[in-house]
Amino acid sequence: MRHHFLPLAIALPLLGCDDAPTPRPDGGPADVAVADAPDGAVPACAEVAGPFAPLSTRCGHLVDAMGRVVIVHGINARVDGVFDVTLDMGRTPLQPIPSFTAADAASMRAMGFNVLRLPMQWSGVEPEDGAPFSAAYLDRVAAVVDLARAAGLLVLLDLHQDAYSKEIGEDGAPRWAIVPAPDQLLQGPLTDLGARRTSAQVLRAFATFFGDGAEGERLRGRYTRMATAVAQRFRGDAAVLGYEVFNEPVAAESQVQRLNAQVARALREADPGHLIVFEPDSTGRLATNRSARSRERFPVSGGVYAPHTYPLAFTGTPAQLAAFTVDDLRGATESARTEAAAWGAPLLITEWGYDPRGTRTADYHRFMQDLQAEYQAGAMYWVWKERSQGAWGLHEYDAVADSWRERPEARRMLARVRPEAIAGDPVQWSYDGSARRFEMVFRAQANQRGPHRVYVPSPGDFAAAFEVRCDGAPIAAARDERTGVVEVACGGSAGTHTLVVLGR
Repeated sequence: MRHHFLPLAIALPLLGCDDAPTPRPDGGPADVAVADAPDGAVPACAEVAGPFAPLSTRCGHLVDAMGRVVIVHGINARVDGVFDVTLDMGRTPLQPIPSFTAADAASMRAMGFNVLRLPMQWSGVEPEDGAPFSAAYLDRVAAVVDLARAAGLLVLLDLHQDAYSKEIGEDGAPRWAIVPAPDQLLQGPLTDLGARRTSAQVLRAFATFFGDGAEGERLRGRYTRMATAVAQRFRGDAAVLGYEVFNEPVAAESQVQRLNAQVARALREADPGHLIVFEPDSTGRLATNRSARSRERFPVSGGVYAPHTYPLAFTGTPAQLAAFTVDDLRGATESARTEAAAWGAPLLITEWGYDPRGTRTADYHRFMQDLQAEYQAGAMYWVWKERSQGAWGLHEYDAVADSWRERPEARRMLARVRPEAIAGDPVQWSYDGSARRFEMVFRAQANQRGPHRVYVPSPGDFAAAFEVRCDGAPIAAARDERTGVVEVACGGSAGTHTLVVLGR
């Protein structure tokens, strides 16, 4: 989540990279297979898609059952009853968490989001040591999945933590999994998150959990068992995209990847059908906008690399924020793409964002989305609603009316024509807001069928009318009012094609 306060004293050196990939232990492809391409063009992908659903992996992309490349435009949402901030012993809850309704899900889909990242906690799944996993908590998670399903959204179940635990930080582990035991149990309101993130008891808890000692091994085993219970509950659910192993880990990169591999193997055994999303160490990425580059492929099939990109959002000086260019922000997304390729995994940035009232916020949003398109990165925005911390989000809370209202300026900053499913191998796409013009170049492939799906914002956020052209020729296309999606048949023959959407 956002509002990071970097414990730079524990920043850890990055691993080097090895340009020679090693075979995958699961027997999957050791490298991306490509077909020859003439005249220096981007080579076509010849890799077979993995056996996962509703989305799978192929040549560094997410793909659907029709073989189309799917581009994630997602949104994070803390949900009351799922984001666990309640405390016992009469302590004040840490922060207010918004509810989530069918109207929220429908509004997300209408704004062009196709995936909801849903943060959930170990403390919710397994609040008591030795007690059964909480069926009531998993039912609440399932209720949100059902609302998303009805609206046409997929859900990424994010095993989330911030500052290790709600008992000493913000959210994550139950009290019994804090080792050594806390010096002091805390409560709300959460006005001291920076101090909590760098407190001795939080850093000790991370050091134990990720460390090489017996207690770390025991706790990681318990965490893996908890994650497996979640996977067993949602195995086969067509609205679930997959599971995110651990949000923003604070440890040496080798320790983070030890946990990722351990949990991923258990998740794959419990659920052979869903994707497994994994993050790098957050300290190095947030401090330097890059992470360690793997020396080998991710050891479990169906892995998706998920760094967070917040360049300058927390570290920028007033002078930097007043003068940044797109190239000042480029490194975070560029490095994420390079790292994903080293892992042999698709890239899904599971958090990015910026204060909607911040310095040059419109420029920041435009540049970051341009970079995501340039590097063909799926990305998930932080956050839908927030009435604590910095009150980021696409909605603001009205305390007098006890209600939420949309920030139209924030909605407009994210409103752009964008691809959702590409029936071919993408070469590039871009959006020019001033010209109201979207262009996508792709290479048609026999194993990718069906129409392209392109999101077109509402007339008020884009244009009163628009036209669609395939290789220069106009084609008929209608916008679905509920989802904003336009389905377009373009590029039936082999070769490279260009699809354009132009506002009028």
